[in-house]
Amino acid sequence: MFRNRDLSSVGIFRLIRGSKIQFAGNAKLKIYGRLNCWSGKRMKKENRVFFENETEAIQRGFRPCKHCTKQSSLH
Repeated sequence: MFRNRDLSSVGIFRLIRGSKIQFAGNAKLKIYGRLNCWSGKRMKKENRVFFENETEAIQRGFRPCKHCTKQSSLH
């Protein structure tokens, strides 16, 4: 898990391009979703965390976003 506050914009971009980040989550609400989810784009940066995959998010106790993960193979 990567915290938004620990990364620069360039660092986040590099992790996305390198497929090290595929999902984002709200640490306060314990919800994760796809990087392009409109709900996730509205969250505060200080609450944003990133995950390499869905399994990591679930293992850390996050639940899927109801807007963007409806077709998830894990649920």
